[in-house]
Amino acid sequence: MEKNQQFTTMIEDMNEQGEGIGRVDGYTLFIKDAIIGDCIEGKVIKAKKTYGYGKLIRILEPSPFRVEPRCPSAVPCGGCQLQAMSYERQLPFKEDKVRNHLARIGGFRPEEIPMKPIIGMEATKEGPFRYRNKGQFPFGRGKDGRIIYGFYAGRTHSIVETKDCFLGASVNGEILELIRSFMEEYKINPYDEVRHEGLVRHVLIRVGYHTGQIMVCVVINGTRLPGSRLLGERLMEIQGMESVSLNINREKTNVILGEKMVYLAGRPYITDKIGDLSYRISPQSFYQVNPVQTEKLYNKVLEFARLTGRETVWDLYCGIGTISLFLAREAKRVYGVEIVPAAIENAKENALLNEIANAEFFVGRAEEALPDWYSAHPETAVDVIVVDPPRKGCDETLLHTMLQMKPERIVYVSCDSATLARDLKCLCSAGYRLEQVQPVDMFPMTVSVEVVCLLCKFHENRI
Repeated sequence: MEKNQQFTTMIEDMNEQGEGIGRVDGYTLFIKDAIIGDCIEGKVIKAKKTYGYGKLIRILEPSPFRVEPRCPSAVPCGGCQLQAMSYERQLPFKEDKVRNHLARIGGFRPEEIPMKPIIGMEATKEGPFRYRNKGQFPFGRGKDGRIIYGFYAGRTHSIVETKDCFLGASVNGEILELIRSFMEEYKINPYDEVRHEGLVRHVLIRVGYHTGQIMVCVVINGTRLPGSRLLGERLMEIQGMESVSLNINREKTNVILGEKMVYLAGRPYITDKIGDLSYRISPQSFYQVNPVQTEKLYNKVLEFARLTGRETVWDLYCGIGTISLFLAREAKRVYGVEIVPAAIENAKENALLNEIANAEFFVGRAEEALPDWYSAHPETAVDVIVVDPPRKGCDETLLHTMLQMKPERIVYVSCDSATLARDLKCLCSAGYRLEQVQPVDMFPMTVSVEVVCLLCKFHENRI
């Protein structure tokens, strides 16, 4: 097929990015905004030898799984790739994604994949919406010169103006509009990343799901914000506001937060709960965005760890100690490692806050801290390793050290099933058996899915 050629096709499947997959005379096409079961008319926008990318022109016959997106910006924004698909159909799509990665990348045969049904969100008044406790909103100028905020369109840095994201807290719109009006009042320019000019880059908002406490952090391309104290005072008038800060990021980078913080009003943290544990969260802390599903995920981690009170546990990429403290109540000793110093300070505070004395935390790269500790304590037994890495998965050095330490169980938590499959292939080729795979839908309406896996040494009995 050639560019601009029109076609008609039935959408048979969807890829990992949420694009519909159709075929015309054996030629595969990936079509954004089409879902499984749609019969569509489209146009080729990029053609390669054996496959191409198409643009949806119109739906000839809608899929039985198609629903009306709740958000009017769903299509241009692209953050909710599955919002046009019923939630009931999203769940098996995510199960298939995990299973396919384990088979294709991990090399596991279908009968070797002990996967449990995905844990989806239970029906609530809002449905699988309003679950995100964190939002990061870029500021810029629209084509008419107005200050706008929203989200980047898929695969671009063009801002799609979004007054209300239906995945986030409803208070976000009030906060963002207050900041936008303040910028106009003080003639503060939003950031232009092409010219590396302008002041306000992003606004980060966190809302405690159980406590209702709110944090606002304004990221600036400079050292000061005109009228910042007044901005802090105005924001503190919003019910639930506990923390207002500036983050200094003057680098020409896609990384949102810089290293320096300036606190304007309230405290430098908010507090929220997971289960019966309380956590202090700073702007730079990693904290799962879906608190309802996080409790289910952590309970599954605890179940897989099979703690009796006698175990020594390492929690790698521990963040602010969320998983570590869950484990510490059931283990003899827990060691947590995280590269972000502010997160480790939070982790230590959280241990004190919850009166947990058997958890110790270290600042450092997991792939460096664990080998260094093991070389200094080669005779010390480690019973369980819990690892929750970023999307890139585990470093090869870290995997090698884990295999050298030979824990009885490894509990692997992943937000990217492709890198998970790669790492499981390494671990399962060197003495471990994949015992359980449990997907958890932490991110409804998106293609992302969280997975927790249990790996056991070959000699250990199955569950």
